[in-house]
Amino acid sequence: MPMNTEELLRILACPRCLGTLEALTRDGRTEGFACQACRVVYPVRDDIPVMLVEEAVPRAQWDQGAREKSAAGHAEERAGERD
Repeated sequence: MPMNTEELLRILACPRCLGTLEALTRDGRTEGFACQACRVVYPVRDDIPVMLVEEAVPRAQWDQGAREKSAAGHAEERAGERD
């Protein structure tokens, strides 16, 4: 069963800031949900939104074609947790 993006936008919120999300589509398929405030995208994998902060892709990387957080992004996140 295909994902109902409009319904998901009504019930989902950014897990980091609880803000509203914007669906990012390509060729009629939702590829991710973007939070403007946090500047990240939560990817959709196998028609399932991955709403985990640690899986969010920075919007700048997403716009360049990345659909998963880079190893450098994971390292920066871990360094920020130690501070």
